[in-house]
Amino acid sequence: MLSVTEIFYSIQGESSFAGWPCTFVRLAGCGHGCSDCDTAYAEEAGLEMSEDEIIDRVHAVGAPLVEITGGEPLRQQGVYPLMEKLCNLGETVLLETGGFLSVAGVDPRVHRIIDIKPPSSGVSEGNHPENIGLALRSEKNGVGSFEFKIVVADRPDYLWARELLAGTGLAEACTVLMGVVFGKLEPESLARWILEDRLRVRMQLQMHKYIWPPDTRGV
Repeated sequence: MLSVTEIFYSIQGESSFAGWPCTFVRLAGCGHGCSDCDTAYAEEAGLEMSEDEIIDRVHAVGAPLVEITGGEPLRQQGVYPLMEKLCNLGETVLLETGGFLSVAGVDPRVHRIIDIKPPSSGVSEGNHPENIGLALRSEKNGVGSFEFKIVVADRPDYLWARELLAGTGLAEACTVLMGVVFGKLEPESLARWILEDRLRVRMQLQMHKYIWPPDTRGV
């Protein structure tokens, strides 16, 4: 059984899949307390659902993508067989994780979208370094499916991210997405910094927050 906050159908607002219709399965629970969390309601207890119940809901929608998100979805051990079963059924499966837990046990067919939390989040010390190493090894061997997402709130966050990328070579190995904390940093500023430094990153905006009011649930 899995504790589920919500299952909904919307437009994928982030990642290299942005713009595609997607079924979102938001699992309950996180506990990390990021300062700019926009899904704090996922901390509340969710509805207990079986794998088959979740899969039936996903199939009823019939979207081209299904994303497992949270909260922090990897806190629930039942998420691993759920993702495996969805892959076996031919679904294109995305996982969005806060980056605090290792993704080593995730089915390699799942497209892993991993946050890297900058200092303004208040939890940057919790980033799991193994995930970067795993991505570098997997992409080198041609078996990886990784994206990393860094959402910055100010210039110090950006400089921190720039240094991290320079020290790891991550942006040369796989897609790194960089965006702004909605309402705290103007996208124009981030775009200018990326261009000035010729960073090998893909800038993104949270598309759903521009389509709908930014505090709307279920989108």
